[in-house]
Amino acid sequence: MTPGRPLTDQERLEWLRLARTPYVGPVTFFQLLHRYKSASAALEALPELTRKSRSGRELVPPAPDMVERELAATERYGARIIASCEPDYPQLLKALDPPPPVLTALGNLDLAHKPTVAIVGARNASAAGKKLARDIASDLGKAGFVTVSGLALGIDGEAHAASLQSGTIAVLGGAVDHIYPPQHDRLYAEIAENGLILSESYFGYRAKAQDFPRRNRIVTGLARGVVVVEAAERSGSLISARMAGEQGREVMAVPGSPLDPRSAGTNRLIRQGATLVRNADDILEMLSSLPFAGMASDTTLYEGEPSDDLPEGLEERVRQALSPSPMPIDEIARAAGATPAQCAAILMELELSGDAVTLPGGLAALAF
Repeated sequence: MTPGRPLTDQERLEWLRLARTPYVGPVTFFQLLHRYKSASAALEALPELTRKSRSGRELVPPAPDMVERELAATERYGARIIASCEPDYPQLLKALDPPPPVLTALGNLDLAHKPTVAIVGARNASAAGKKLARDIASDLGKAGFVTVSGLALGIDGEAHAASLQSGTIAVLGGAVDHIYPPQHDRLYAEIAENGLILSESYFGYRAKAQDFPRRNRIVTGLARGVVVVEAAERSGSLISARMAGEQGREVMAVPGSPLDPRSAGTNRLIRQGATLVRNADDILEMLSSLPFAGMASDTTLYEGEPSDDLPEGLEERVRQALSPSPMPIDEIARAAGATPAQCAAILMELELSGDAVTLPGGLAALAF
């Protein structure tokens, strides 16, 4: 698929069918594209890959009419589906390894191409934390930045509300038509009207607990820096901060009282090396010093020509190098005596057969 151009209607249908195929996650999606050169060819190869599967797992993409119904329902709702190869796809998000293959966008997509900062924090935020989030988001908006967050209660909602006029992006765990939490129905409507709502879930999908880490990965992937205002020791905001660091984003945290458990996580982030910020000026000073270098993903997994002629015994060596704990694919390749591209090609087939799982960030593990 030629990068940087809009897909035809047929190409979009095929891209979406492959992306919605059960057991085909983002890592495997891009390995299939790399190997077969197009979504259409990858779809044609799925029956043969199913035949080779040791587990008997069937790789059955959704029927074309099912995907056509999703596209039609999305369009009727006023949203659109964007593939990661298209020019409208957010550039910072495209640099992730791997990016979400498709996004559904409702609202002003131009906001995703402007300077962005993510603001995240506690749902049960204090009054002081909420005020800080509002002030930071408002002042960043006046400085030309778009705020990104997850539409949750507390810090997320305050950041969105304070930057409605200057630009805000809400990333949802469910589909773009699933307003969650329901208390934010009015805020959702205002963002849909004046900002941008994004989701990688199919239209009509209702979010489950396991979907929110994926949402958080998109929140941090869309931004050059992530500001944590309040966070407990065990919270989704700290997971977002870890993801941001892995993505090469600047992690910033607002310090708080050591007596308030809602500041325990942010204070720990600062001890671990996050940049201490008190207001928007501190954030702007930090962002102004950041080069854009380092935002691009490591593309070694997708480099080189795919080949069916892998060295004898290499698949078994890759299998033996896997463990139940996720490990970087380049480390697995080193242990198996393979190149990263060879290892990724083998892991694709192991994942499709149900023997391995590949994870965002270039990790893989044995399947349970």
